[in-house]
Amino acid sequence: MASTRFAVVEVNDYLSKKQASDPELAADWAKLEELYTKKLWHQVTLKLQEFVNYTSLRTGDHLIQLYNNFITIFENKINPLSLVEIVAHVVEQYEDKKEAIAFLEKIEAKVKMNDEALTLCKVLQGQIYLEQLNDLDATEKIIEQLEGTLEDADGVTPVHGRFYKLASEYYRVRGPMARYYRAALRYVGCARGGEDLALPERRACALRLALAGVIAPTVYDLGELLAHPILESLEGTPDAWACELVKAVAAGDIVAFEKIRAQAPHPELHKADRQLRQKIAILCLMEMAFNRTSAQRKLTFAEIAREARVPRDEVELLVMKALAEKLIRGHIDQVSECVSVRWVRPRALNRAGAAALAQRLDAWCTAVASAATLLSRAAPDLLTL
Repeated sequence: MASTRFAVVEVNDYLSKKQASDPELAADWAKLEELYTKKLWHQVTLKLQEFVNYTSLRTGDHLIQLYNNFITIFENKINPLSLVEIVAHVVEQYEDKKEAIAFLEKIEAKVKMNDEALTLCKVLQGQIYLEQLNDLDATEKIIEQLEGTLEDADGVTPVHGRFYKLASEYYRVRGPMARYYRAALRYVGCARGGEDLALPERRACALRLALAGVIAPTVYDLGELLAHPILESLEGTPDAWACELVKAVAAGDIVAFEKIRAQAPHPELHKADRQLRQKIAILCLMEMAFNRTSAQRKLTFAEIAREARVPRDEVELLVMKALAEKLIRGHIDQVSECVSVRWVRPRALNRAGAAALAQRLDAWCTAVASAATLLSRAAPDLLTL
């Protein structure tokens, strides 16, 4: 009981000194003291969330002192996730980043019963490991710990965006490119399609996503990126070519790709040229099969060679690659030099693709109705036989 009274005296003394030494925020410090005295913990939390964003407190160690002299006294009264969100600002003022990690580990032990708060605490550690300590192995360990947990979570929590930002930054540095692409796409999705990002960051992210989607050897579905509003941020800028590049690759249009690549100032597009051409050729093959009805999906080697712009003697290897990657299902007739495709991996469609699919569905419904009518007319004769 005596220790509690001592803590209250210390807290009030700290708050009184801050009111005297900080005239600019004197009224705010007085309000904070009033809320604390009345034990209005929710209102105290809201006020603290304002405090950590005040410019005058974002320098030096003001927030560390705020935590040590005030928050630590009643932190068990604060919502765990709100506590970690406040701590996210406090930890930035630690000059020794290893001390910052140790501080977060102590907070982690205090909020371990709350999954979101625990996850955010680990994400903050990951950001320090990656951005300040350049410890990629420690960052990778945290990402592996959290990835499955967040994917199994119901809905999208406030922590998802921060995790996918960390993951995308890690994979951008270490690779593979496909994992960066998927993590970055999820990150901008959590950021309301990129609207929550500042315009320069939104444009930079859009350009990196476009290049990653094109270059990553295992990314064959670019429809989701094409439908994403973040690409609109490149319109009217010197990087507008990136949008057209994604469209060309998604359609498997090697002619359009080469034309855009010749004007693009990025050397990454000229690396691994053979692998990139093969990827576009496979996308062209998928597009050919998708655009045909099930009765017309027998593609000759000559047709594939002409549309995909590959030598005829390489067509069989191209088809085998598509089959191995489970992008299509079917079989190769080496004697007749043709490929029968019975399935194409589902992809996100643009409006034109969705409209074409709707037309084919209407045609199928009409054919089924005709078959049903024919069967109903012929049924009496069949029953009398």
